[in-house]
Amino acid sequence: MNDDIRTVLVVDDEAGHRLMVRAVLEDAGWNVLEAGSGEAALQVLSRQPGGLPHVALVDMRMPGMDGLTLLRELHARRPGLPVVLLTAFGSVGTAVEAMKHGAFDYLTKPADNEELKAVLDKSYEYRRLLDENDRLRRRAGGEGPVLVGAGAGMNRVRELIDQAGPSEASVLILGESGTGKELVAEGLHRASARAARPLIKVNCAALPENLLESELFGYVKGAFTGAIKDKPGRFQLAAGGTLFLDEIGEMPAALQAKLLRALQEKVVEPLGGVKAVETDVRVVAATNRDLAAEIKAGRFREDLYYRLAVLEIAIPPLRDRVEDLPLLVSHLLGKLGRKNNKEIRSVAPAFLDALSHYHWPGNVRELENVLERALILSRSDVLGPELLPPQILGPQPEQAQGPAAPAAPASLEEAEREALVRALGAHGGHREKTADALGISRRTLQYKLKRFGLTRR
Repeated sequence: MNDDIRTVLVVDDEAGHRLMVRAVLEDAGWNVLEAGSGEAALQVLSRQPGGLPHVALVDMRMPGMDGLTLLRELHARRPGLPVVLLTAFGSVGTAVEAMKHGAFDYLTKPADNEELKAVLDKSYEYRRLLDENDRLRRRAGGEGPVLVGAGAGMNRVRELIDQAGPSEASVLILGESGTGKELVAEGLHRASARAARPLIKVNCAALPENLLESELFGYVKGAFTGAIKDKPGRFQLAAGGTLFLDEIGEMPAALQAKLLRALQEKVVEPLGGVKAVETDVRVVAATNRDLAAEIKAGRFREDLYYRLAVLEIAIPPLRDRVEDLPLLVSHLLGKLGRKNNKEIRSVAPAFLDALSHYHWPGNVRELENVLERALILSRSDVLGPELLPPQILGPQPEQAQGPAAPAAPASLEEAEREALVRALGAHGGHREKTADALGISRRTLQYKLKRFGLTRR
């Protein structure tokens, strides 16, 4: 995708309106292609290379082929092309129905210039993220999971994997639960000279101390009741490869000392054995704990920390990289669709809006669960906000006003109008801040302002 020249296809039978839109968008740096009908739009499309246009702006009502029919044709010929619809104010219901068939968003005519540019910028960014997702899949080459994200935080993580992977240094991966620490460990292993050898994983929090010790270092026949034969530990099983110690902050103090010796001297002593066994492994560890605080509290050895943390890779939580949400959603829905034998073609903008305003305590793991729930419950191939659980949707704007709000007026419409007036006043008429405060998208706010005659306030 050429990020230097953004191209939009404007389809409208009104030549004057096309001229006005062209002037606004060219001033904002867009390359504008024009068509006066659906049929002409398809002819223009046939003359463009596969990646163009990046976005289409389509009038709903046109002679001959209408906007909804053109939407289907565009998606058939350019899968993934974001289509923004232009509709008369009284036909919003039709546009909403079109969004269920895959339209990216809609604007009412005449569209506010700033809102027009904002929606097209958003649709272009969505298209860019889809293309980035495809690039990441190709780069993965079917070799395993990839870290999804195009923001600065995840780009830095990938850069550190590329730098640290080929080395023999121990790496400590830091991040909250559900951020993808295991994926980073897999990336480090694949980037190393040990990639052809095993990657052995151990969750230090999942086993009691006695079992964890035998799992790590193995045991000899007769070491304890039931030990009827020698069993190699994970250090031996990972010979020549990588040993991933997940949740290392949960390791008991006694085992920390034995692990430190294994790292320093490159030998392990199986339980009940009298002879040390040499090891050749690279250790990658991960934790969601603050190890500096654990060291200060005497629960984690400082010397072990410095052995493990030759290099640290910190994974940002999902709430700090919401710009990656469209890319993550696309990637996860593809994976979940294959798992559940159900294809989801797109998600409604309101669905993404709700996801972007949630704080995601469970990070990407929680996002995957939410998406799988929505996919299973959906009766179409487009996911809408009604499929999200209550904790994602949050309180309705009327509920968000709190006990200090004045007594409710006679009708629900009057209450909603007064809530909008109060919110606008509280934020000096700034629409973006007002929309954020009410927990709704800017498009929804614009629709409500027009509905209640508040656009000139």
